Amino acid sequence: MPATDHRQIARFAELSDATFPAVLADRLYAARDNAADGYRVGVEYASDMAEWLLAEGAPGLHYITLNKSTAALDIHRNVLASPSSRILNVC
Repeated sequence: MPATDHRQIARFAELSDATFPAVLADRLYAARDNAADGYRVGVEYASDMAEWLLAEGAPGLHYITLNKSTAALDIHRNVLASPSSRILNVC
């Protein structure tokens, strides 16, 4: 799920009793007054995570967008552009 707003993620974590990476929470909170910065932080973090998952042997990626399709597309484009990308087929 693309995390682009600190309030949305805090609420989601509260409702699901899930934990959230502190480093990302801190970066999103720092960008709380600028939606474009929050978007950039979230997309970069998710892109890095996706690249790491593929490098570690994940067979593919599944994006849960929660109405954030633009962010998911940006993440996917970043991963495809990565020199370490192992994505061979896009369905």
